[in-house]
Amino acid sequence: MSEDVNIKVACIGAGYFSQFHYGSWERMEGVTPVGSCNRDIAKAQATGWDAYDDLAKMLSEQKPDLLDVILPPVAHAETIRVALAQGVKWMICQKPFCNDLEEARAIVAEADAAGATIIVHENFRFQPWYRAIKSALNVGLVGTLQQVTFRLRPGDGQGPEAYLDRQPYFQQMGRFLVHETAVHWVDTFRYLLGNPTAIYADLRKMNPVIAGEDSGYILFDHADGVRALFDGNRHLDHAADNHRRTMGEALFEGTEGTISLYGDGRVGLRKFGEIDEVALLAPDTWDGFGGDCVHALQSHAVSGFLGKVPLENVARDYLKVIEIEEAIYRSAETGQKIALEAN
Repeated sequence: MSEDVNIKVACIGAGYFSQFHYGSWERMEGVTPVGSCNRDIAKAQATGWDAYDDLAKMLSEQKPDLLDVILPPVAHAETIRVALAQGVKWMICQKPFCNDLEEARAIVAEADAAGATIIVHENFRFQPWYRAIKSALNVGLVGTLQQVTFRLRPGDGQGPEAYLDRQPYFQQMGRFLVHETAVHWVDTFRYLLGNPTAIYADLRKMNPVIAGEDSGYILFDHADGVRALFDGNRHLDHAADNHRRTMGEALFEGTEGTISLYGDGRVGLRKFGEIDEVALLAPDTWDGFGGDCVHALQSHAVSGFLGKVPLENVARDYLKVIEIEEAIYRSAETGQKIALEAN
């Protein structure tokens, strides 16, 4: 990025996960932090940025080039509408995007009408292990891919105190495992395999203190006979010093080999008929979240802002993720496999 670039960035939201957003912006060349807004202004002040508890006032005074929305879905629509009214043309918005598909479609239409760009902060596809796996699949290292499995095992869902120390609103989400968590792999499977053609889901709630589901299986049919399985259980763990790094383990199995993702972020390739693996990616050493995927996504958004790369996960394209999510819940409710539109 050239030295004369100066993109003014403001953020709304200063909860647990926002630390990764603020930390990333602060070390990004060509970016100037101009304001933090939170209804509890003490949290905004704790970021060290100019602090506000009124979004419209912050946007009017600071006139940011880009607003980073780091809030739960219940606050997305109102926040984006305030930003559009203030003339903000570029936003990044945390996932899950809006409360439901109807609201998300309305917000996308309003942003389009205002000539604004919204990028959904779906960061898992930017994790270095999925980028490495995508490259390996593209050059055919496993031959013909047949099956993908991801086993979500963060080990944080047991007992009455589950999630309270980090993101307590998780307990009140009526739709939890899929809407908050599995949506990461809906998007990641799309990134790796393309859009699914059909969905089957079997979901359940294991912890009685939470409102939504916290365990289940989701089967995705993809083109060329590839099937992907999301096997999620927030009560169980996996072999990792940090269970939030990858949040589980994965296999990508083909006719000529298998790619494995481990809990330390390592990616290995075992050729068909062999025992030993070849390393495709070394273990992750980043101390923050998910292989520094927040910084990777925000850097991508800045490159898109500057016209250097085509953007991934703009809100209109991301509607497909929400459509798939709705189909997952419909499958779980009906016990039926749901066919999806090809687009």
